[in-house]
Amino acid sequence: MISPDEARTLIATPDAGLDELLARAAAVRDRGRGRTVTFSKKVFVPLTTLCRDYCGYCTFRRDPGEPGAHTMTPDEVVALVQAGARLGAKEALFSLGDKPEARFAVHREFLRRHGHRTTLGYLRSICELTLAESSLLPHVNPGVMTERDLASLREVTVSMGLMLESVSERLLGAGLAHDNAPDKVPARRLRTIELAGKLQIPFTTGLLIGIGETAHERVDALCAIRDLHERYGHVQEVIIQNFRAKARIPMRAHAEPSLDDLLRTIAVARLVLGPDVNIQAPPNLSPGVYPRLMAAGLNDWGGISPLTIDHINPEAPWPLIPQLRHATESLGFTLRERLAIYPEYAMRPEFLAEGLRPRVSALIDADGLVKESHEHWRHW
Repeated sequence: MISPDEARTLIATPDAGLDELLARAAAVRDRGRGRTVTFSKKVFVPLTTLCRDYCGYCTFRRDPGEPGAHTMTPDEVVALVQAGARLGAKEALFSLGDKPEARFAVHREFLRRHGHRTTLGYLRSICELTLAESSLLPHVNPGVMTERDLASLREVTVSMGLMLESVSERLLGAGLAHDNAPDKVPARRLRTIELAGKLQIPFTTGLLIGIGETAHERVDALCAIRDLHERYGHVQEVIIQNFRAKARIPMRAHAEPSLDDLLRTIAVARLVLGPDVNIQAPPNLSPGVYPRLMAAGLNDWGGISPLTIDHINPEAPWPLIPQLRHATESLGFTLRERLAIYPEYAMRPEFLAEGLRPRVSALIDADGLVKESHEHWRHW
């Protein structure tokens, strides 16, 4: 792993040095992760689109009364996850707005009708229901959480996530990406990631690049993730996600990061985080350049759904598995399906609630990947 100063130098490398940087990152990836690239077959469950934050780049959130504003009922969730299970999905990815009950009375009333006071309490019951009524394993992205929240959700999930996005407090300023977004204060997000480490929760985090941060601030965020992972060993996945402009967001005229910018950031992330961390870049946000993404040092394609759209980036369809398989195998790698919990954590009992261990064990092989007898994606 490289120093912060070296990372800052590399991330500002002129384009002429990009290929050398990518080759260096790919060599580090190969040393740690070998020649296997993974993905998770999932169902995307948008539990509620209501959110108390107003981020400049978000098209997911809605206020009550807006088109698309909705909180899913238990029956709706069960129908969705059961449909996903019939298609061979293993992961139920729950995405939801941050603490909408703090802002919207109509949401507080919805929670009350379903016997809950908080959205996180409702989420826990829905995860429990998902486990009872389907074969899917929940992964949740519920925003900033307390230690009590994390401990409660740990009993009914195999992994959790919170995108750090950036450690730049500048972005909280008026008119910038995180203006009017109280849950995007970097210290609060870092604290959630740290608490997850204390509780031995397999955790996904990452950067959202191109939202106004500087290249050096990206390195600062990567180093913050590295520090927490070195302390607790729980960061199972780091996502390098590129901002995409959309018609209905405040940042609709904001420039998207270039492909070279994305590649450079992935490569520096690999060098900062080292050979063993799983690094992903969403393939649906960079269609048609999968070999270039792999050349930058990633080893995972993330979650892909045979049933649901990417509700965070609805304009960006999931890639077809044959396309990813061709791109992966053409470079001499093997494509394998994983669970929402990465192999190295799936095989360590301390990172799973006791009640979930038998379900996970039944699905994985000796390498912690989905048994080939359970892989249905080869026929997509």
